[in-house]
Amino acid sequence: MPELNLVPMMDVIMVILTFFIIVSMTLTNFQAVDVPLPSSDAGVSKEKPVEPLIVGLNRQGRILLENQTLTDAQLAQRMVTYIEKNPKGTIVLKADKDITYEKVVRLLGTMRDVGGDRVSLAIE
Repeated sequence: MPELNLVPMMDVIMVILTFFIIVSMTLTNFQAVDVPLPSSDAGVSKEKPVEPLIVGLNRQGRILLENQTLTDAQLAQRMVTYIEKNPKGTIVLKADKDITYEKVVRLLGTMRDVGGDRVSLAIE
């Protein structure tokens, strides 16, 4: 009984398929967009970042700044002084995890009244 050998026929089909792939790739038009890419120097800021002012709120509800206990008025004055010296500086509130959320929000609101959008709450 005669056998049908398919290997030569598969070789011919692969050659034809390769031919059509190469022809289709050469006939398509590649369109490139001329976009100026940023250089590595453009994204790097040359100025030194400003050290943030870190305000603490301990478990007893006292406001701490540089290991000193302050009142709300004293804190507001120190924040104004810091913002005048560092216009791009930020003020960070680090509150104790055991303090009530109400006290944290109250102090954060007071700080935002003075510092605006440069006041943030530190989280872990």
